[in-house]
Amino acid sequence: MKICSIVGARPQFVKLAPLEKRFKKCCQHMVVHTGQHYDYEMSQVFFKGLQLPEPDYNLGVGSLSHGHQTGEMLKKCEEVLLFESPDLVLVYGDTNSTLAGALATSKLNMKLGHIEAGMRSYRRDTPEEINRLLTDHLSDLLFCPTGTSVSNLRREGIEEGVHLVGDVMLEALEDNISIARSSSEISEELSLKPKGYLLLTVHRAENTDNAQSLASIARAMSQLSQKVVFPMHPRVEKMLKQFDLYENLASETHLILSPPLSYLDMLKLTENARAVLTDSGGLQKEACYLETPCITLRTETEWVETVESGANVLVGTEVDRILGAVEDVENRGEIQWMRVNPDSPPSAKIWEIIAQNIA
Repeated sequence: MKICSIVGARPQFVKLAPLEKRFKKCCQHMVVHTGQHYDYEMSQVFFKGLQLPEPDYNLGVGSLSHGHQTGEMLKKCEEVLLFESPDLVLVYGDTNSTLAGALATSKLNMKLGHIEAGMRSYRRDTPEEINRLLTDHLSDLLFCPTGTSVSNLRREGIEEGVHLVGDVMLEALEDNISIARSSSEISEELSLKPKGYLLLTVHRAENTDNAQSLASIARAMSQLSQKVVFPMHPRVEKMLKQFDLYENLASETHLILSPPLSYLDMLKLTENARAVLTDSGGLQKEACYLETPCITLRTETEWVETVESGANVLVGTEVDRILGAVEDVENRGEIQWMRVNPDSPPSAKIWEIIAQNIA
């Protein structure tokens, strides 16, 4: 059996890792990297840290407008799929790479599987929601990480091919956290003490492309008294400079601005932070698994379980709400932290379902 995984962004590399480890024992597995995240800190360092082999194809699409980027990926994915003729194509998450891979696969009448199916924010004004919604309606096999994601699909009339398998991203974390603890030296490099800093990440278009939202986040960070570590996505740095926010942030002595960090370094920082402030779905989950309180800079989340457990709060981008959430970190009461069942890892379930359904 030949399986083709199409990936293009950091969270997808993380989700790929447990499956690559599983597939290399069972089948022929090839990886197509669209090039959506293309520089070293956003791509190669993740492949290296996760011990992933070099992709079989790197399409080199790079950073373009949503339509242009998706169209280029669609064209190049189609060429690879026609040449390789896999038995199953897997796409991951909710990026433009996900949608392009799904469209190319479905138009060629090939079998399509979606890792992390059924997630919904119910915000049609975000590209991630459009990508995941269309991909789910094209997929033959839908691998759901949570019971909520199964229910979301059922409400849309999708029941055939739906499987609750758990979260491969948390499986990857479980596989790598001990390595991060022993090998990452990021805390020493940045002179950080456990629980003596906050960790901030921002990358979603509704925050980075909105001058008011980004300025509000920047003002909140400037008003904090404790250290804040801010690894910046290249696009975030670009937009901070475009909106004349970068210099003020860089002048704040309690803010530590850095380039994007490796997967292992981010795990180490997440586990030891007093709290995480983020608009990333993946980091919400990782923080809740590592027992670090999370403050989400959005008014909604696909990962409703993190909020229901008490581990995560939604604050949007208003300064007072952000500062209030930071102040209240220690007063959240009882929290149900996320767990992974080591006796039934998601990658094993996914392979079993594939083996049963793909000739």
